[in-house]
Amino acid sequence: MRSSSDVPQCALRRYRDVRLRRHNRLNRTEWSTVIRPASERPMMTHYLISFPSEAMVLSEEDFAIVVDTSHDVVREMRDAGVLVFAGGIDEGTPPVRVGADNAVSTGTYPQTVGLTGGFTVIDVATREEAVQWAARVAAGCRCTQELRAFHPDDLSRP
Repeated sequence: MRSSSDVPQCALRRYRDVRLRRHNRLNRTEWSTVIRPASERPMMTHYLISFPSEAMVLSEEDFAIVVDTSHDVVREMRDAGVLVFAGGIDEGTPPVRVGADNAVSTGTYPQTVGLTGGFTVIDVATREEAVQWAARVAAGCRCTQELRAFHPDDLSRP
């Protein structure tokens, strides 16, 4: 194994990985800086948790409550260090398709009915942990969530 002095500084910057350690029993977090190549880092998987807008049938009063409870879950994810992204599709902005030749076409792929709703991307060690977070999102949003795993790609990691 090479020491950090054997690795060029640009490579050290490239492989610098600031990771959040899990909450301890006192609900405190500790940050540590670890410098190591991607091949030596534990492999985490990104998961997509999502639901279509049509799945969330709520009154305006209940919708306001769901916004608060779902934001609480997103804050828990952020505090646990697993949140990559959370948000919803802006259904007021029509989709466009952009080709390799920079041609822009309105609408979605013909085989796509539509993409609506909310999406959360998390980075966790196991599918079981992803299922637990999806259940928390489902409870917060009051609707069933779909869970999908992304293919791992070391190039997308910092």
